[in-house]
Amino acid sequence: MKKMLAMTAFAVMTMSPSVFAQDGEAVYNKACQVCHSMGVAGAPKSHDVAAWEPRLAQGMDTLIATVKTGKGAMPPGGMCTDCTDEDYKNAIEYMSK
Repeated sequence: MKKMLAMTAFAVMTMSPSVFAQDGEAVYNKACQVCHSMGVAGAPKSHDVAAWEPRLAQGMDTLIATVKTGKGAMPPGGMCTDCTDEDYKNAIEYMSK
C-alpha cells in the first residue's frame, strides 16, 4: 500500500509541473519576454520601474486578473497557457524590478 501511494504521488508530481509555482525569471523567459522585453503594443517593458509603478499601485490581484483576461494585444493568459496565479505573480514581480 505504501509503495502504491508513493508511486501515485510521484506520478502526480512529475505529470503536473504547474502544481508548483515557477520562478518569475523562468516564466518571463518562457512566455513574457517576447513582448515585454521591447514594449510591444504598449506592454510595459521589463525592469522599467517607472512603467510598472502605476500598474503595481492597482494591486497584485488586479494585475493577475488582467493577465488572465488579457488586455490590448495581450491574449488571455499572455503567452503562458499553463501558468498559475502564483506563476503570474512571480513573473510580474520579476518584470517590475
